[in-house]
Amino acid sequence: MATRKKAGTGRKKPAKKRPAKRPLAKNPQPKKKKPRKPAAKIELRPRPRRSLARRKTGGLRAMPHLTPNRIGNPYETNLDRNPANHQPLTPITFLERAARAFPEHTAIIHGKAKTSYAEFYARSRRLASALGAAGIRKGDTVAVMLANTPPMLEAHYGVPMIGAVLNALNTRLDAAAIAFMLEHGGAKALITDREFSATVQEALKLLKRKLVVIDYDDPEFPQSGERLGSLDYEAFLAAGDPEFPWAPPADEWDAIALNYTSGTTGNPKGVVYHHRGAALMCYANTLAANMGPHAVYLWTLPMFHCNGWCFPWSLSAIAGTHVCLRWVRARPMYDAIADHKVTHLSGAPTVMSVLINAAPDERREFSHKVDFVHAAAPPPEATILGMMEAGFAVTHVYGLTETYGPATVNEWHAAWDALDRAGRGAKRVRQGVRYHALEGLAVMDPRTMEPVPADGLTIGEVMFRGNIVMKGYLKNPAATAQAFAGGWFHSGDLGVMHEDGYIQLKDRSKDIIISGGENISSIEVENALMKHPAVMFAAVVAKPDEKWGESPCAFVEKRPGYDHISSADLIAHCRAHLARFKCPSRVVFVELPKTSTGKVQKFKLRDLAKDVA
Repeated sequence: MATRKKAGTGRKKPAKKRPAKRPLAKNPQPKKKKPRKPAAKIELRPRPRRSLARRKTGGLRAMPHLTPNRIGNPYETNLDRNPANHQPLTPITFLERAARAFPEHTAIIHGKAKTSYAEFYARSRRLASALGAAGIRKGDTVAVMLANTPPMLEAHYGVPMIGAVLNALNTRLDAAAIAFMLEHGGAKALITDREFSATVQEALKLLKRKLVVIDYDDPEFPQSGERLGSLDYEAFLAAGDPEFPWAPPADEWDAIALNYTSGTTGNPKGVVYHHRGAALMCYANTLAANMGPHAVYLWTLPMFHCNGWCFPWSLSAIAGTHVCLRWVRARPMYDAIADHKVTHLSGAPTVMSVLINAAPDERREFSHKVDFVHAAAPPPEATILGMMEAGFAVTHVYGLTETYGPATVNEWHAAWDALDRAGRGAKRVRQGVRYHALEGLAVMDPRTMEPVPADGLTIGEVMFRGNIVMKGYLKNPAATAQAFAGGWFHSGDLGVMHEDGYIQLKDRSKDIIISGGENISSIEVENALMKHPAVMFAAVVAKPDEKWGESPCAFVEKRPGYDHISSADLIAHCRAHLARFKCPSRVVFVELPKTSTGKVQKFKLRDLAKDVA
């Protein structure tokens, strides 16, 4: 049996040791705490009434609203660009697609020659390959002095296929102007038609350096001009690879083309286009021009003018057919329309005049509708009616070299057909609304950059903003900055904004006539003159006036059969349509000087006006 231990006989438990007290500091400081990270800012907003949280007291308690900064945007997380979902825009791919989808479809008609899309694509690749072998690299400029012929179309693809920049030269310019453009643009190679050999030869003599010169001899319309280079275009292409592995641009902002302004005062400016703008113009063109699949386009518009408004690329997007036209003449135009079933053509009102004033033996009958897209000043109602009676549907567009060509379109309303002649005319003279590829169109006061009232009366400067506005002026940062001041492209054109959002040009800022302190729109006076049946073309400029400072002086080109009409007759006609101070003080009958695109060269008329008595 176990015995119990007596109390007090067992081992004592050791006492717990207390930590020794630390001596107090002379000036004790409170213990520092680690600073907390500031809490994320939560924006407090009252929630909608039906979901308000309520305290027991019945008071309202604002619930925290989590902002995207707090929780992150899920649509920007792990959804990055990559080659599978993002590729630079470029119009070159339209040709590759057309050749793949419609290899045997006719892409180009030139004289009796026809080129399929498969051949067009292969020849463009040959050109790219040959240029690369000749030392042309990305960022180099390749100039072309060509008529509306197949090589011009091939250059629009072959040159940018290797990252080079196409500079299509105006074939009507003189040697000095051509030399300036070749020098300023830094052209490394030049493809030139023998028709222009005399001008090009003089231009090359003015250059300070050598460049690769390739001669094109048109087999359909042989020319006798001297060969200037050691290379023939067809032989040059034959050395190229039809399977050349071209690459699209690394960046859609890369330059694709260089175009020069008219340069009426001083040297012309080099306008630079990018791949993105050119590609978007193709979509916009097909919409504005009512182009369907396999449209047939007659080249009455020079391809050197704003790269033919980008139609060399646009046609490939719909696998259309290019009908080349070396010279704008009535008979070849009617023959092409009738024989090739042309559906579309473009140009200035001068092309309209050639068509509707053609002699009976130059005309051909055709039963299908033809869409005519025209720019420059709107033609008179009589011309429009003449075109409609001849089987053409007319669409008015407006733009500049700096906007890749057309940037607005006068979208016609069916209800306007019911208006009287004056009402229809008032609608037709307007330049319209923005192109589909243009993001902004405004009429502003250039000093305040505020829009003018949409009253159809207050004049401001027409301005553009969007993807079909140029990159800028080559080697001219000051002009580029001035053109883009305030975040808009300043066109230099004066106009008004109508209540329905349609713009209407009133004049170029430099063409406004200031007479006795009053502003006179030269376009308004020209429109009044064009209403007279004797007037084919009219241009009005300022003439120095001792009393009023300036007065309107009209230069008129008469229609055949109206030789009996005098200047007094036209002045009297204007007084019936305009305020007296707006009427021309002088009318001069003359053949108007025009550019290759049909625009009247007013700077020449201003010089003539100084000597008009």
